[in-house]
Amino acid sequence: MPSDNKIEASLSDAPAPRAADKILDVARDLFYREGIRAIGVDEIVKRAGVTKPSLYRSFPSKDELAASYLRKYDLEFWERFDEAVDAHPGKPRAQIIAFLTRVGKRTQKPDYRGCGMTNAAVEYPERGHPARVVSENNKMELRRRLRAMAAAMGAPDSDTLGDGLLLLIEGAYISGQLFGLGGPAAAVARNADLLIEASLKK
Repeated sequence: MPSDNKIEASLSDAPAPRAADKILDVARDLFYREGIRAIGVDEIVKRAGVTKPSLYRSFPSKDELAASYLRKYDLEFWERFDEAVDAHPGKPRAQIIAFLTRVGKRTQKPDYRGCGMTNAAVEYPERGHPARVVSENNKMELRRRLRAMAAAMGAPDSDTLGDGLLLLIEGAYISGQLFGLGGPAAAVARNADLLIEASLKK
């Protein structure tokens, strides 16, 4: 077992976080909690403990920083989605319910601010904006996957079911912010299961 001195030495030898990583971590927290447009570059560099030139060396503009935040958010989103899928191999209905059960639980947390992708799309209505492009790609892929999963369930109208599930998900993201604890978003998985059941009976 390593001695305390060796542990301390190994910790001191660990590389310090790069300025870009610190900036992105701070921006991610602020953008999610406060909104992208509400947060200025000055506040980000102050909280990250870096200089403004170091920010612009890593991110040419605030727009690109926002897009980088969303690309990281996108990776984390699909990690959560794929965890639900992997937990129920070959069972798309169970996969969707597992994913939405977790979504419903997250909506009940005091600091819940919905989906960062949805929020960014609302903040940036202009087509082609770097942040909106990342958000749109995430939502289009989610729509594609939900439709494919609905088809794998044998739904007679799989596109309509997939889109219905997407609407439920987006509704949970927004209503979770509006109602908080005890709000309708907590039951998103149950409502999705009812929708699936009704769709499969057609």
